[in-house]
Amino acid sequence: MTPVDRTSPLPLWAQVEADLRRRIEADEFTDRFPTDEELVETYGVSRHTAREAVRRLATEGIVVRERGRGTVLADGRVEQPLDAMYSLFEAVEAGGLEQTSELLGERSVREAEAAEALGLPPGTELLMVERLRRAGNDPLAVDRVWLPPEVGAPLRDTDWSHTSLYEQLVATGTGRPDRGWERVRAVLPSPEDARRLGLGAPDAVFCLERLGQVGDRPVEWRRSLIRADRFAVVTRFEGGRTEASLRLTSYRPA
Repeated sequence: MTPVDRTSPLPLWAQVEADLRRRIEADEFTDRFPTDEELVETYGVSRHTAREAVRRLATEGIVVRERGRGTVLADGRVEQPLDAMYSLFEAVEAGGLEQTSELLGERSVREAEAAEALGLPPGTELLMVERLRRAGNDPLAVDRVWLPPEVGAPLRDTDWSHTSLYEQLVATGTGRPDRGWERVRAVLPSPEDARRLGLGAPDAVFCLERLGQVGDRPVEWRRSLIRADRFAVVTRFEGGRTEASLRLTSYRPA
C-alpha cells in the first residue's frame, strides 16, 4: 500500500497523479491499469480523489477511459512542441504507429480564401490535395492543402499512401516550411467528413488551419480536421515559462 501524505500541502489527487506518472514511466502497468477501486485501496483515498487523478492523466492523453473496459494506457503517445513547424506524419510515426493516407482528390481549384492566405490573386489556380489520414488502421484526420501553382505542379500524381507533404516539398526543391502560423479550433464536420472519420453526430473535431512558409514565401494553406479523441493541446507552466505542445493519443472503439 502507498498511502498519500495528508500533512503535505499538495492536494491528494495531485499526489496520486504524480505517483501514477512515476509508475507508468517505470512500466508497472504493462498488463493493465488499476481500477478505481484498486486505486482507492492502494492510496487510501476517496473514489472522487482517485477519479480526479485519473481524469488529469486522461486530459493529457496518457490514459483513456473506455466504456466496458475502464481505464487503459494510451498507445502511441507522442508529444510535439508547438514552437516549430511539425509534421503530423512524423509525429504519428515517432509514436510507433504507421501513418498512411488515402487520396480523396487532387485537382486544380480557384479558392479565394486559400489564395488570399497564400498572398495570391483570388482567381489563381491552386493545386488542392485532399487526403484521409490514418494512424495505424484508425482514421485520424481529413487533410486538405492548397498549394501555389509552381509548388503544386511537381507534386501532381504523387503516391501519397505513405509519405508527408513536407518530405515531397523537399524532394521537389521547394524546401521544408520553417515559418508560418497555426490556429486550432473546434468545429462540427460535414456528414461526409464525419463518416470518413468514423464519427457520429454531433461529434466535434479539431480544425487546424496552417499557413506554411519557406522563409518569407508562402507554400501551403492547410485545413485539417482531426478526431478530438486523438488530439490534445497540452500547456505547462513552470518558473514563469509557458510551454505548449500537442499530444496524439490512440483510439479504441468503446
